[in-house]
Amino acid sequence: MSLRRRALLKMGAAAGAAAALPWGTTPEAAAAAPASGHGTGAGGGLPRAFADPRAFADPRPEVRPRFRWWWPDALVDTAEIEREIDQIAAAGFGGVEIAAVTHSMRGGATIDPVRYGWGTPAWVGAVEAALRRAKKRDVTVDLTLGPAWPNSVPSITPDSPAAVKELAHGTLTLPAGRRHTGPPPAPGTAPAEGVTQQELKLVQAIRITDATAEPMLLDHTTVTDITGAVTGGELDWTAPDDDGAWLVIAYWERGSGQRPEGPHHADPLSYVIDHFSADGTRAAIAFWERHLLPPSTRKLLRETGGALFEDSIELETDETMWTPALPVEFEKRMGYSLLPYLATVVERDEDPVHAFGPEIDKPVRRDVIEVLTELYVEHHLKPFQDWAHRLGLQLRVQPYGPGTDSIWSAAVLDVSEGESLGFKNPDDFRCLAGGRDMGGKHVLSNEAGATAGGAYATAWDATLKKLVTQYAAGVNQAYFHGFAYAEAPGAAWPGFAAFSPYNGGGGYGEAWGPRQPTWGHVPDIARYLGRTQQILQTGVNRADIGILRQKGPAGTGLGAPWFTAEGVPVGWTHLFLSPRLLDLPSAKVRGGRLAPDGPAFKALVVEGDVLSGRDRTMQLDVAEKLIGYAQAGLRIVVIGDWSDARVPGLPGPGDNERLRALLAELFALPAVRVVADRPYVPDAIAALGLRRDVEYAQRSWLVHAHRADEDADYFFFAVDAVTKGASTTRVDHDVSLAARWHDAVPYRLDAWTGSVEPVPLYSRTEDGRVRLRITLEPGATTIVALVRPGRGADGFSRHATHSEAAEVRRGAGGRLEIRDTRPGTYRTTLQDGRTADTVLGGMPESMSLTRWDLTVEDWQPGARPSGTLKSRREFTLDALAPWPLVPGLEDVSGIGRYRTTVRLDAPWTGGYGAYLELGEVFDTFRVTINGHRLPPADQLTPRVDVGPYLRRGTNTVEVEVATTLLNRLRVANAPVFGGGKRQNYGLVGPVRLVPYGRAAVGR
Repeated sequence: MSLRRRALLKMGAAAGAAAALPWGTTPEAAAAAPASGHGTGAGGGLPRAFADPRAFADPRPEVRPRFRWWWPDALVDTAEIEREIDQIAAAGFGGVEIAAVTHSMRGGATIDPVRYGWGTPAWVGAVEAALRRAKKRDVTVDLTLGPAWPNSVPSITPDSPAAVKELAHGTLTLPAGRRHTGPPPAPGTAPAEGVTQQELKLVQAIRITDATAEPMLLDHTTVTDITGAVTGGELDWTAPDDDGAWLVIAYWERGSGQRPEGPHHADPLSYVIDHFSADGTRAAIAFWERHLLPPSTRKLLRETGGALFEDSIELETDETMWTPALPVEFEKRMGYSLLPYLATVVERDEDPVHAFGPEIDKPVRRDVIEVLTELYVEHHLKPFQDWAHRLGLQLRVQPYGPGTDSIWSAAVLDVSEGESLGFKNPDDFRCLAGGRDMGGKHVLSNEAGATAGGAYATAWDATLKKLVTQYAAGVNQAYFHGFAYAEAPGAAWPGFAAFSPYNGGGGYGEAWGPRQPTWGHVPDIARYLGRTQQILQTGVNRADIGILRQKGPAGTGLGAPWFTAEGVPVGWTHLFLSPRLLDLPSAKVRGGRLAPDGPAFKALVVEGDVLSGRDRTMQLDVAEKLIGYAQAGLRIVVIGDWSDARVPGLPGPGDNERLRALLAELFALPAVRVVADRPYVPDAIAALGLRRDVEYAQRSWLVHAHRADEDADYFFFAVDAVTKGASTTRVDHDVSLAARWHDAVPYRLDAWTGSVEPVPLYSRTEDGRVRLRITLEPGATTIVALVRPGRGADGFSRHATHSEAAEVRRGAGGRLEIRDTRPGTYRTTLQDGRTADTVLGGMPESMSLTRWDLTVEDWQPGARPSGTLKSRREFTLDALAPWPLVPGLEDVSGIGRYRTTVRLDAPWTGGYGAYLELGEVFDTFRVTINGHRLPPADQLTPRVDVGPYLRRGTNTVEVEVATTLLNRLRVANAPVFGGGKRQNYGLVGPVRLVPYGRAAVGR
C-alpha cells in the first residue's frame, strides 16, 4: 500500500522524534508517566517490519477506522462540514464515506430536491467543501455511487433501457379442448408507479401435472410456444383435447420502478439502474460525468478521494428480477435456450410459482444465477471499477444480494465489504475474505457498529466485542455506521440521524460523534482500532484450510463442515472458495500449498452443495483441477458418498458419467481422503498429517487471524464473546505458533497503548514451534509477532520458559521480573535451563474502594436540535450503584467523574505495585491517579496497573465514565424512546485496589 507524500514526510519526522523513547514506552505512557516512574522497558529498536519506532503507536491515516457520514442530501452548511471533518480527524479516524440517507425524515419534514437534492450544484459544492477540508486534515473521502441505495440516477425513468427490469407474468388455465380468444393474460401484479410500458415477450402453454402443488407442477415435455397465436394484441389458441388442463403463461418485460431507499433525493426522481446491463452502468457514469465531476472536483478527488462505494444488491420486485439480454446471454454462456424453462424461473414475491421437478428446477435456476453473476461482474463491477481508476479512485462494494457469486466478486473488486448488521456470523466474512485473498486484493471492509434498535443505546464494549470476531474472520477495515450531520428538518435532540427515529421507534445504527458523551474517550478506541488494522493490513492473510463451495453467495450464515463448530475452537482457520476462484492466477500448488503466495492453504475440503441440500454436484472443470492439485501434492478431503454425482447445471450428453469417472480418478490419489460425513473430517486430517499453524492447549472461544510478510508472522487473538453460547469468562491457556525461522523472536503488541515488547515468557517445542500463554477477557485482544532473526531488537534473547509466578515481565533495562499478588518463593526457568528462586515478601491486603464523590455532567436538550445543555450535579456515594438506582440519576445520561482518596502507608510503602480492578463499568472509562492520566485502558478489561503512579500517603483515584444517551432520551423524547429499557450506567464495581509484589529474576 502506497502512502501519500505528506504521510511519508510525517512518518519520517515522527521517527526522529520517537527515537529517544525507551523500549516498550508508548507516546501516551511517556506523556503520562510520573517523574519518579516505575516504568518498564529498555532501549532498542522496533522490528524492521514496523518501519520506525512510532509506526505502530501512531498508525497512518490509511489504516485508521472510518465513518459512514450521513448527509440530509445537500442541505448542509460549509462551516458545519468543516467542523465535522475536524471532529472526525481529531478523534483519530482516517476517512469518511459521504452518503445521502434520510430514512428518519418522516411526518412532513422534507428537503427541496430541486435546490438541495443529490447531484445538484449544491451537492457538488458541499462535496468539494468536504474534500478541501479533508485534504487539510489528512482524511480520505469516499462517495456513494448514488443517493442511498441501490445505485440510481435521476436521468432515467422506469421505462428507460438503463432502468432495472422485471419479468412479470400472467396466467390462465384452460381445460382440455377449450379455446381462448382475447388479450394474453395480464401480469399478476400491477406495474409500479412511473412504469408506463410493458412489452409482451413470450406466450407459452404447458400441461398441468398437479395444480394443487406449491409451486404448481407442470409437464416440461409439453412446453409450447404460442406467441405466434397473438395477433393485434389478441390471443387465439385452443388447448389440446387430451383430458388435461393447460396453463397459458404470458411473459411481460417492464421496468420494476424501484427507487432508492428513503424520501425523494432528487428532481426528477432517481430510479435504480439495471445492475446486469451495460446500459445501466453507462447511464450512471454519464450522469456523474455530466453533473458531479467538474474539473475542480476531479482534482480534489485525485488528491483526497479514496473510493466510490456501492451498497449491497438490494433489487426488490414483486415479479422476477430480470435484464433484457438474459435469454441471449444465457444461451451463449450455457449452451441451451432458457425459454423452454422460463416457467420454472419466474417468481412472485421472490418465490417460484411453477415447477417442472427437481431434476430440472435446481439446475436451471442455478444456471440463471450463474449468468446473472457474470453479467453483474462484466457489465457492472468491472466498468465501474475501470472508471473509478480513471478518476484516481478505488471501487468498494458490498457484492451480495440475489444469490450471485459474491466470493468471486470479492476477488475482482478493489475492496469488498461485508456488514455487521446483515451478516449472520464470522463465516459470512470468511466468504468475502476467501475471494479477496485469492484475488490478490488487500482489504476486506466492514460496515461496522450497526445494531437493530440500537440508536443512542449502542455501547462501545458491545460494538468492539462484535468487531474483533470479524477481524479474526478476515476483516481489516471498519467503516462505522455512522456519523450523522448535525441537523435537518424535523430533527429533534440530539440532532439529525439517518435512521432514527425509524417507523415510530428508536431506529437502528448509532449516530456517533460529539453528540455522544463517549466521544471524549473515542480517540483511545480509534487508535486501538487503527493499530489493529495496521497489523491486519500487513503482508498477506494466511489460513489453514480452503472450503470449496459449489456456489459462492455471501451472507447465508452457513458454516464450514466440522471446522466452524469443532476446528475453530482448537485453532484451525479456514476461508471459503467458489469454483471461479480456481481459474485465478493464484490458484496454483507449490510445496503442497494452494495459493502459496497468498493464503497458502494446506488442504481443500469439498462437500456437496450446502445451498441445495448438500447435493453431490460438481463442475467438470473443477473435478479436473482437483485432480491436478492432488497430483501436485495438495491434500484434499472430500465429504460424502459421490456415487450419484452430477454436474450442477442442466447436463449435456455424458456429462454426469464423465464427472463420476473424474471423481473416481481423484479419490484414488494418495493426497485425497474421502469420509462418509462431516464428523469424520478429523480422521482425514490425521491420515493426511495436517497440522494447524496455531494450536490451542484446550478448546476455547479464542479466535485468531494470521498475517505474514518477509520479516514476521503476526497473530491477532480475540475472545469471541458474541456468538451464541460464547465465552463469558476469561480465556487463559497456552498456544503454540508455527515459526518460519527456528530462532524467531516473539513480540507482543499492545494495540491499546501502542507498546511493542519482546515476550518475556515463552518456550520452543521440539518441532520448532513457539509456545506462550494467552490470557484475555471476553472481547479482548492481543497481537503476537514472530519476528525474523535480525529484524528486531538485539540483546533480548534472555527470557523465561516457565515460572511459578502469575506474571513475568520486563523491567528497567529489559531485566526479567516476576509479579504476583501472593507472597511466596517463585521458581523461574530461564531459556538456558538455569532456574532462579525469587522471593516476594508479605503483601498488604486488597482494599475495597466503596465511598466516592461523583460529579455528573448531565446532558439534556438545548435550544437547537444539535445543542446540548450540560449541567453539573454533585453526589456522595457510600456504595457504588448503577445510575438508575441512584436517586436523581434515574434518567440521566452524560459523563460521570468518580473521585476517592486512599491512604497507603506501611506495608504498602515497601515497593509494591497495585492493580485497580474496576468491576462493571458502563460505557467507556479513563483512569487518573494523583493527577496523572493513565495510558488508554483496555475497555474490555476493566483492570489497570496503577503501580507506577501510587505514592506513600494520600492518593487520589479518579475514574471518568461516559454513557450512551438512551436514559435521557427515554424522557426527553418519550414517544420514540420511552419504550427503551434503562441502561445501568456508571462505575458499578466492585472496585478494589489489589497489591502485587515485583522482583527481578536472578538478581
